[in-house]
Amino acid sequence: MCGIIGAYGRSLSNFAFEDELALMHHRGPDGAECESQQAFAFGHARLAIVDVEHGQQPFTSPDGQTWLVCNGEIYNHEALRQQYPDYPFATDSDSEVILALYQEHGSAVVDYLDGMFAFAIYDQQRDSLLLARDPIGIKPLYYGWRADTLFFASEIKALQHLVDDIEELPPGHTYSSEDGFSQYYDLQAMLPSIDGYTGPESAPITDLDQIRETLQQAVRKRLMSDVPLGVYLSGGLDSTIVAALVAQELPEVHSFAVGVPESTDLVHAREAARALGTTHHECIYTLDDMLAALPQVIYYLESFDPLLVRSAIPNYFLAELTRQYVTVVLTGEGADELFAGYHYLKEIDSASQLQTELVALTGSLYNCNLQRCDRMTMAHSVEGRVPFLDTDVIALSFRLPTDYKIHGTQQVEKWALRKAFEGLVPDSVLWRRKEQFSKGSGSSSLLEAYAEEHISDADYAAERVRIAEEDGYDITSKEMLLYYREFDKVFNDRAKKLVRLWRGHDVA
Repeated sequence: MCGIIGAYGRSLSNFAFEDELALMHHRGPDGAECESQQAFAFGHARLAIVDVEHGQQPFTSPDGQTWLVCNGEIYNHEALRQQYPDYPFATDSDSEVILALYQEHGSAVVDYLDGMFAFAIYDQQRDSLLLARDPIGIKPLYYGWRADTLFFASEIKALQHLVDDIEELPPGHTYSSEDGFSQYYDLQAMLPSIDGYTGPESAPITDLDQIRETLQQAVRKRLMSDVPLGVYLSGGLDSTIVAALVAQELPEVHSFAVGVPESTDLVHAREAARALGTTHHECIYTLDDMLAALPQVIYYLESFDPLLVRSAIPNYFLAELTRQYVTVVLTGEGADELFAGYHYLKEIDSASQLQTELVALTGSLYNCNLQRCDRMTMAHSVEGRVPFLDTDVIALSFRLPTDYKIHGTQQVEKWALRKAFEGLVPDSVLWRRKEQFSKGSGSSSLLEAYAEEHISDADYAAERVRIAEEDGYDITSKEMLLYYREFDKVFNDRAKKLVRLWRGHDVA
């Protein structure tokens, strides 16, 4: 995990990106390097996870003609390396294998990668740039132009003063300076009920053991690390499943929970930790702690969306606690979107409409839960990994009948997931009603009440009109205004246009 930045154009030999790399020091405190030549400049801030001693970037090919910077993890790098016995790898880093693949497959390199990634390759022989982002957008990548130079970076804050406008490379896409944008991964294409495909891999899955086996394999992949690793454990279904699977693989597991005093997450997490035998750690915070952290949370989150900020605050404290013990953490993101965990989904009667909504939810994660997960873990130099969003798990989830997701007359959400893990996860966790993370941690209403008390009706009305006129955002609550004010202190108009607001449902 790291932060990357770069430029592609002309007369770039003196670019060092010192200020921009400093803005992303939290993403890579273990070293910063830059390579600049006439037509490109690449910068890299490193968080050392694999090959701690020798994995510094940018990487170059043996002939010095191709350069790479990558943020993320390539889980199948060892298997890929075996396909290139004659390639003179300089390190044991998982990312370096991308260069070997690129030399054989060009921009199709993404078709062979199993992992989370955002990377850039400069090919000197072709004088070309390739940008790529993983299928679901677990890792961020932004870009923009100034005159005839293209800039890119892992975070908005590193670009906002470099370019005329900022865009986000969509998940599952590449950009080539030769061929433009190309989509290589499409969630919609794997839905036989929607696209009409009837091949053998579209047959419905009713064997719940496949869910357990596929997710177990996804967790195993994500244990790849040369540094300490742990799990988030709220005591809810998703995090407890991940923690239980990790506990089967490792002799000691550190688990982490967060909340206000006596919040339900803390109580449930303690119960789950005792059942699983993890070494458990807690962070207990107050409203004063939240207010003190709010400017930093919004700075790192790069958003003022109320639902996102609410869940980001406890995650900020959680990552801060986690960093005291481990550098890598596995989380439960993605399960609600894939297995229908939100209560509003029960209102959808049509199976095809439910599938369509789940695709939309999963496809929007990169601007919501995944943005929060990446930014809050990286704020404290922690790498977050999301086994539920393994592409094999995703493919399997959309082959499940929809009545396996919302099941029976009681409309039990995530029913297939619950049934698949009977016997491994305690029953008290398996069948408990879902709560939003911010609600379970006990903090969801605290800042809302604070904003109502400290922002007058007159100030709210006046600022709401001004912001609508100047920036085009409808500030729908005093809480949202509180967050917008903090965002406005550190981000310019180019950054504001990238803020995405949740699509309309309170996902409880």
